[in-house]
Amino acid sequence: MTKDELNKILADHAAWLADNSKGKRANLRYADLRGANLRYADLRYADLTGADLRNADLRYADFRGADLRNADLRYADLSGANLRRADLSGANLSGANLRGADLSGANLSGANLRGADLSGANLRRVNLSGADLRYANLSGANLRYADLRYANLSGANLSGADLIDAIILDGWKLTK
Repeated sequence: MTKDELNKILADHAAWLADNSKGKRANLRYADLRGANLRYADLRYADLTGADLRNADLRYADFRGADLRNADLRYADLSGANLRRADLSGANLSGANLRGADLSGANLSGANLRGADLSGANLRRVNLSGADLRYANLSGANLRYADLRYANLSGANLSGADLIDAIILDGWKLTK
């Protein structure tokens, strides 16, 4: 995808967000956006299913409610990004930088977060069931009410993480 094509899609999406009778919702399904600079981009409710966003600069981007199922976000920089209620099920986020990102209410079931940096991230009410969190940095993360059933946390750094009311096994919650 060329930069001009991407800019046109983003402009149409901005118009659609302002008035859904104008413009068009961004359809970036399976788009090759490797290394793209989308810092501060407004991609709320965009369809990025299966998109290749490896090594992309997505700092402070707004992905609220976006569809990122099975997206490839390996080594992407999502620090400070807003991913509230985004669907990232099956996404590959290994080695991604999610420091300080807001993922509250997001679906990360079955996602690969191996070695990802989630320090200080808001993971409140996130579905992480079956997620691969091996060697992930979750220090200082808010994991209140998170669903961690069947998640692999081997080698993960959970120092200072808030796990109050997190679901770790069927019927088991961590409480005060």
